[in-house]
Amino acid sequence: MFSKIRSLIFKLDPELAHTLAIKALKFSYNPINNIRKDSSIETSIFGKLITNPIGVAAGFDKDAEVYNPLFRLGFGFVEVGTITPLKQYGNSKPRVFRLEEDEALINRLGFNNSGADIISSRIRSSSPNGLFGINIGPNKDTKNRLEDYLICLRKFHVLGDYLTINISSPNTENLRSFHNQNELDELLNAIREEKQTLKSDIPIAVKISPDIDEINIEQIAELLIKYNIDAVIISNTTDRNRENLKNINKLEKGGLSGKPLERKSNLLINRFYKILKDKIKIIGVGGIDSGKSAYEKIICGANLVQLYTGMIYQGPNVASKISNELIDILKNEGAKNISEVIGTKN
Repeated sequence: MFSKIRSLIFKLDPELAHTLAIKALKFSYNPINNIRKDSSIETSIFGKLITNPIGVAAGFDKDAEVYNPLFRLGFGFVEVGTITPLKQYGNSKPRVFRLEEDEALINRLGFNNSGADIISSRIRSSSPNGLFGINIGPNKDTKNRLEDYLICLRKFHVLGDYLTINISSPNTENLRSFHNQNELDELLNAIREEKQTLKSDIPIAVKISPDIDEINIEQIAELLIKYNIDAVIISNTTDRNRENLKNINKLEKGGLSGKPLERKSNLLINRFYKILKDKIKIIGVGGIDSGKSAYEKIICGANLVQLYTGMIYQGPNVASKISNELIDILKNEGAKNISEVIGTKN
């Protein structure tokens, strides 16, 4: 069905098309997934067993409206957000651009969301039916970005299976300064202290930029280990890598996602894996649209993978497609479970 109507969907403004997709999932579309049940793609994270390692990245369900329909589509886990303490509109429109020839998107949304109070009430009214992550960040005009993270931690630590500290969007001014050693140290220390105050054991993930320098990799890894962070998400969108793109929208300002990010994120995953090994879980993001691309991230060192742009181009059955292809790849490789192949790429 999607292949037949994709050309019509792609005639719509990308943000309007996304809004319609959310409404379809929320009110009328009754998704059915066709994933074969197979223990080879089962995996455990944050103390929970999930049926497959394919997740929805933050950005698709910003307001936590359709996480249960996404589970029904066959995703092993779903991450909502980014959520800020106060409601905000984000950057001015147009702010999402398709690059069809490149199988990519550029967005400069700017953390548009309904705010922590509304979204937390929504989650309380509809319990998630699977492994559920909540991605948090600061408001654009906040006077204290660090405190904004703590406000969201207090609001959501009892509602998710894990919280993601988003320090990596290129669309919020100076947010990426949290990659600097001193600022990240201060942030992670504040998160740890607040968790202790709350007596919370919510697992914490940190979502990083693909545009960090080599020296930042070791510094970030050391701090993740120091503060017993549970997972690192590699990576967010890039504001670079435009040289070889074909579509004229490559000139738009914002974060680039999709296939052009794939190789860059894979290299970064492998670099972090060699430092972190079994100490911290890695969730790989960037350019996933098939079992092969998911497998590549796993052998580079990812325990789980997430996608967003891949669903835009492949349609709502992408989780079923990837999982079924991954089962076949693992069978051909003689692996009984994905855990056997994590980080096996030289």
